[in-house]
Amino acid sequence: MKENPWNNIDLDDYENHMKLDSVKQLQVMNNIMYDQFYSYNTPNIMILGIAGGNGLNHINADKIEKVYGIDINKDYLDECKKRYPNLDNIFCPLQIDLQDEDAVFPNADIVIANLLIEYIGYDNFKRVIKKVNPTYVSCLIQINQDSTFVSDSPYLDVFKDLDQIHHQMSEEELTQSMQSINYNMIYINESELPNGKKLVRLDYKR
Repeated sequence: MKENPWNNIDLDDYENHMKLDSVKQLQVMNNIMYDQFYSYNTPNIMILGIAGGNGLNHINADKIEKVYGIDINKDYLDECKKRYPNLDNIFCPLQIDLQDEDAVFPNADIVIANLLIEYIGYDNFKRVIKKVNPTYVSCLIQINQDSTFVSDSPYLDVFKDLDQIHHQMSEEELTQSMQSINYNMIYINESELPNGKKLVRLDYKR
């Protein structure tokens, strides 16, 4: 099986790209994640594609019992642990390939998948959700006005191999896909980005 391109993307390059003034996805996503953590009564949280732990700064250990951080890249997970030693007792990093049909997952009250489904596809995402069996699912997808999914930046070359695994996202298709496993949309919100793209948050409940 061909190696996943995310294993070869340096975390600094990824984060520096994401927080550029012309991109601002890291900052917008961080604000949204606070709301994702606390909108529902969900003491056990699973974050798919956690990367460097964006959003973990909002975790209040008095309110949250467990945070599972899932990523294919072990270096990303190691960095999460370094950055948030205060969460040692509740943060559980798990190196898992979300496209692995045999992968085993713990249960969680909510699954958060931000800018993740576009890299594994609807079917893989549904399979993961069925295994975790959360009450809530909160997703962020990127909607592009043009055909480019990676915003122009000095780091563009770093992401050149992602087009091998990228899937174009649609709010309607995601909602239909979730309905097929008995999750219905309960919330939708859009956040405009500086470069003509937008992030759409879609929450579902079983």
